[in-house]
Amino acid sequence: MHGLCAADIAVIALYLVGITVIGVRAGRGLKLSADFFMPRRFGKLFMVMFSFGSGTHSDQAVGVASKIYTSGLSGIWYQWLWLPVTPFYWLIAPVMRRARAVTTADFFQARYDLSVAMLYAVVGMLNLSINIGMMLLSSGEVISAATRDVMSADLAIALMTVIFVVYGVAGGLSAAIVTDFVQGVLTIVFSFLLLPFILHAVGGMTGIRAAIDDPAKLSVIAPEEIGWFYITVIALNALLGVVTQPHALGNCAAGRTEMDGRVGFMFGNIVKRICTIPWALIGLAAIVYFAQTGRTVEPDKVFGTVAGDFLPRVLPGLLGVFIAALLASVMSSCDAFMISSSALFTENFYRPLAPARSERHYINVGRVASVGVVAAGVAFAYWLPGIVAGLEIFWKISAMMAIPFWLGLFWRRTTVAGAWAATLVSFAVWFGTSRIVIGAAVLWDFDARIGPYLPDFMLWQDRLYLPWQMVLYLAAGLGAGIVVSLLTRPAPAEKLDHFYALLRTPVTPGEQVAVPCTLPPEAVVPPRRNLLPGTTLEIPIPSATGLLGFGFGWICVGLFMWVIYWIAGA
Repeated sequence: MHGLCAADIAVIALYLVGITVIGVRAGRGLKLSADFFMPRRFGKLFMVMFSFGSGTHSDQAVGVASKIYTSGLSGIWYQWLWLPVTPFYWLIAPVMRRARAVTTADFFQARYDLSVAMLYAVVGMLNLSINIGMMLLSSGEVISAATRDVMSADLAIALMTVIFVVYGVAGGLSAAIVTDFVQGVLTIVFSFLLLPFILHAVGGMTGIRAAIDDPAKLSVIAPEEIGWFYITVIALNALLGVVTQPHALGNCAAGRTEMDGRVGFMFGNIVKRICTIPWALIGLAAIVYFAQTGRTVEPDKVFGTVAGDFLPRVLPGLLGVFIAALLASVMSSCDAFMISSSALFTENFYRPLAPARSERHYINVGRVASVGVVAAGVAFAYWLPGIVAGLEIFWKISAMMAIPFWLGLFWRRTTVAGAWAATLVSFAVWFGTSRIVIGAAVLWDFDARIGPYLPDFMLWQDRLYLPWQMVLYLAAGLGAGIVVSLLTRPAPAEKLDHFYALLRTPVTPGEQVAVPCTLPPEAVVPPRRNLLPGTTLEIPIPSATGLLGFGFGWICVGLFMWVIYWIAGA
């Protein structure tokens, strides 16, 4: 059996109708725009599933399987680049929650000014549009391959887009969080469903090790492309950029308390690290499976082709479960990204230009903006050359405003001009070290013009090695931010005192804040406890709770590394 049977179609239809009803019902009773964009009423379990669901999607499974199919087990780092970052989520979550912001742009406005907030809003919307496009493209390819083109990629993209737009526009972030609980469970099903069938077909790990005669394919570290330097730099880039992914604020701040955000943000991502392991094993087994069958498969279609080969033969309707779970993995992220983007437009562009309108008016503007952001993402999906290329673009753009975020968080001397300089210089170096093409015209090709003059250690296959590009734009942005800040007037002391007092003051249960990034009247600001008193650096002394959670995160990292080394060499 190939393609879709009646049972598969029934399962998919049941899922689509059910998730739409759940999402629309979750949005009932919305009165304030803040309720639409940033509800603060969810407990730990919902926050875990929201962080997992919004941060885990099919393009990641496709990207990992694709890279491992072509490069070997070291391709797992195309998702595990976030693994060393995971413990830091425990420390980041309370900072984001205490900002009392509706959007991350509010954070930049509280630290700098409206111009920097608007700059971030532009970059953030671009970031999420790219991410939406990448997810839609990858899921369309998987569904097309799994159904032997019975359901085309275009049809799959259209179905997903219509459904998550309908319930997201109706219910805002509350709808995204409630539906992500269901869709998170299905994403776990999607991650593990194929694994037992393809492992059985190739003789398990014993069969894989016997069939793969190239040791590099079973190496966690590939000294040539994905070595320790690659992993270290990309993990650093990920750590810097995670806070400026617009949806990350919701992962940390939509909970009732700081602890809800901490638990949700770190443990939701620990679940994701677990799901990365079956993605990697499927990619590794596919090397052997397709070699045995004498077939050549496009890397981006490996995951879907495996599903199409096995699931219809096992049980009618099982392919439908796989596709429904795949749709869930995409829609659980796209809905959160769509709402975060529309919040940036509405709260940080439209509201400053059109103040004193009704809350219903701003909710409706957010709904219209949601559709526009998704349309841009769909357009990007058809431009994107491939899933791996899309992942690399996402890594880079996430870091473009990371330097002003971290400088502003830890250094009082950072100025508005310094924030602009850090961002614009980072973008300039990124573009200057890339290949810029519009249509058929090549406007600039760094590798062709400058590459021949670079030392060999900075090149990979005659192109600038990706981690070196990251080093260049991060170092240039940091240098520009520091130098320009030292040469320009500091921010007013009152503004800085308010900002750092905000981040020192814990959120109390049931706390209500009418204006973003302000303290409630009854708040008691704790005294400044700085590791370097008497300096312009703001590095707070960590709490016992912070240190314990951070340490537990590193224990989990160690366990994951042990598991993947066992897979590689046991």
